[in-house]
Amino acid sequence: QVQLVESGGGLVQAGGSLGLSCLASGRFFTLNAMAWYRQAPGKERELVAHLPSGGIANFTDSVKGRFTISRDNAKNTVSLQMNNLKAEDTAVYYCFVLFQRSPGGAFERIWGQGTQVTVST
Repeated sequence: QVQLVESGGGLVQAGGSLGLSCLASGRFFTLNAMAWYRQAPGKERELVAHLPSGGIANFTDSVKGRFTISRDNAKNTVSLQMNNLKAEDTAVYYCFVLFQRSPGGAFERIWGQGTQVTVST
């Protein structure tokens, strides 16, 4: 059973910083793309940052220059550093991973449980 466990999040004032981390555990061959999504109340879930294996990170326009995404393949983690936070960044943030259980196996996707980020003004 592959699982994602997120940590971080919480309440921060506008202009502040916060970091999220996501740990993948269980039996898998490789983690491919790793990403962070978010969902604000009454809105659809949106992609925030995406980092393919060995690839270049990309971000949704609203967070460019403020958020960074990184991964540690040795520790099976993906992190999201959020700086200069704004009220509109308030949302539940979800970790997402695309993985393979075996070499040449099908790509499977898994979501974290979500962590709340609240930015106060």
